[in-house]
Amino acid sequence: MAGPGHRTRFFDHRLPPLYSGRHTVTVDHTVSGSDKVGADLLPDLEQVFAVRQPRFQLLPEDITACYPPPGAEGEYGTLLPHITLTRPGFPWMHLLRGAEAGAPWLALLVFRAEELPEDRHAVGEVRVSTAAELAAGLVRPGRPPTLDPPLYDDERELTVTSVLVPGPLFTAVCPTTYELGMLAHIREGGPPDATRRVGEDPPPDEHDIKAVVVSGRFPDTGGLHVAHLVSLDGFEDYLDGGTPPPAEGLRLVSLHSWAFTSADDGKLDFGELAQHLAADPDPLLRHPGLPTTSDLPLALDLLRQGGTVLPQRLESGEPTVGFYRGPLTATPAHQLPQGTGVRLESAGEGLVYVEELGAYDTGYAVAFSLGRGLALADAEFRSALVAYRKAARRAARRLLAFPELAALGEQDAAAGIDTRVVRRSFDRLLGDDGPLAAALTRPGAEVRAGGRRPAARAATVAPMSADRLRTAVADASTRSVLASAVRAELAPVQAWLTRLARLEMVPFGYLVPDERQLPRESARFFHVDTGWIQAAVDGALSVGEGHALDADLNDLARELRGVPQPACGVLIRSELLANWPEAVLTAFGEDREIAPVRQRSLGDDLRMLLYPRVIDRFALAEPAQGLHFGLSFNNTTELRSIVAPVGQALGDFPADGSGYRPFLRPGGHDVLDIEHRLAPALAAALSVGALSSAQFALQVVKAPLVQEFTLHPRLSSDEPTEGTL
Repeated sequence: MAGPGHRTRFFDHRLPPLYSGRHTVTVDHTVSGSDKVGADLLPDLEQVFAVRQPRFQLLPEDITACYPPPGAEGEYGTLLPHITLTRPGFPWMHLLRGAEAGAPWLALLVFRAEELPEDRHAVGEVRVSTAAELAAGLVRPGRPPTLDPPLYDDERELTVTSVLVPGPLFTAVCPTTYELGMLAHIREGGPPDATRRVGEDPPPDEHDIKAVVVSGRFPDTGGLHVAHLVSLDGFEDYLDGGTPPPAEGLRLVSLHSWAFTSADDGKLDFGELAQHLAADPDPLLRHPGLPTTSDLPLALDLLRQGGTVLPQRLESGEPTVGFYRGPLTATPAHQLPQGTGVRLESAGEGLVYVEELGAYDTGYAVAFSLGRGLALADAEFRSALVAYRKAARRAARRLLAFPELAALGEQDAAAGIDTRVVRRSFDRLLGDDGPLAAALTRPGAEVRAGGRRPAARAATVAPMSADRLRTAVADASTRSVLASAVRAELAPVQAWLTRLARLEMVPFGYLVPDERQLPRESARFFHVDTGWIQAAVDGALSVGEGHALDADLNDLARELRGVPQPACGVLIRSELLANWPEAVLTAFGEDREIAPVRQRSLGDDLRMLLYPRVIDRFALAEPAQGLHFGLSFNNTTELRSIVAPVGQALGDFPADGSGYRPFLRPGGHDVLDIEHRLAPALAAALSVGALSSAQFALQVVKAPLVQEFTLHPRLSSDEPTEGTL
């Protein structure tokens, strides 16, 4: 079944051909055979060279993204901060002494306020020095790294930022070398790859892979935090529970740092808001809680369609009440009383008298008045409408005046209306065989005689009356030629009408006349009544209409060839849109994605989407913004398959819903015990012996949530609505 998605692959690491450090190449020679003369002329050679990684600095372009974003404020207590690096192999350029291949030399450590002696407020304060000062122990307090190899000459004056971490805090929050490997991986991401066959596993796209380093510590909800990407090069003795850090603490090189605020704002998260929207038992655009029975079933039917009762004043001045329903209907709209194809000429014609109720259904009358009012308020449209009618009347007269145009194709006939046929007829008049040339070459006596004797005449041409013009405009072939001939004048008129048909100019009060139809935190689905839109278009085209021919030309303006018109849509009113403005909204019809013909934001928390055909499924997805790591709103993660199909959801982990508290290190620092608790539990749940770093990342990634709405019964499978308004 089709659904919104993206393509992401995780890889364990990128090991370099040579790790950083000093390397030696030795070349010796062995001479075989009885004649070894000159063997001593080939001495052994030894070449020492260095492979270096940036030990003290990162460039701004080396950082792709940080999460939470620098300076951000939000509820991050269930997320593991992470940093994405541009160079995919950077975390594995150096191998820590005693570590297994695949363990990076970097760690992302997260600190809270009052934890760092030199940064009590966790705002990112660091000590700045040169690399030479740091290596010499001149930056106090804190034991500096033991560098192997020692500083290179061109490193001595490099600017270095460092942070003092107390020994017990370092032991509590720093990952083990095993956990370092589990908390770093390579990610390849992109849109869904429809060309890739199932089972294919091509090599990663070098232009779309990044290295990701994840923290193993959850922020609390108590305020400011600072994250430091630190180098562990030179601190191997203090890892894995080895030598306890000195009392003075450790001075770590901070390659990059940023601060953010984690606070419990009391707001619901994406999953909770989306679930609330989907839990509504009646997600159609109408008054909630309508009874199933009533003494007035017709009135109830009007309300179920999405109508409401509003005060009305009759033309006689008498006050009463009437029903109003806009273009958005909860059920498919009834056919217009006049039948399709008949235009309204006044608002009064749009009033529908409901005899059983003794009241009017005013929807179409209001639509006519609104369309007329919008047209009157738009001077540019009024001018374009007048120019179009003038050009169309002129083109229609030319078509009747020159019957030979009918023999040409549509494009040639349209081009000939303005000049070609007129010039050709005038050329024939003046040509060698034309009547004017023949008259000028005749003797004077014949000309004078011809002037006294009436010449035989052809059948009298019927006058170019309004009826003849209307008949010509009504002919399908003539209308096609007219549309091509006045394309330039017709285009702005049809562009304006298209905007009206897509409800771009319709005030929101006309769409949802009663706020109770769209309460806060709701999603409402609806059909679009093409009859209401037609009435609004009739009102707009009634401006400046002088006679019946203008009305006929209005019909030509309604024919929007190839322009999809809305058939249904959805209105969403929720904090979800304000808090996640990039949320992905996707509609489907018979398992095919349907693109909206229009998407309109009516406020920070209100959005309307219109679709060219009736949909049967709708998905509301959390924006990716790069995948994050951590827990869902119910303090679990999604267990995912590590065999084909890789990534398939297998249910919540832990399955009992107990949350992640059992997988934390003791001590109250909210640090995951990956090596001894979490990784073995995940491996057992997946029935494997151990997980790689990519497989571990697949389990703890907090993928964007998707909430689906299934509309039952299936509304329709009609093709897109387009054509005549």
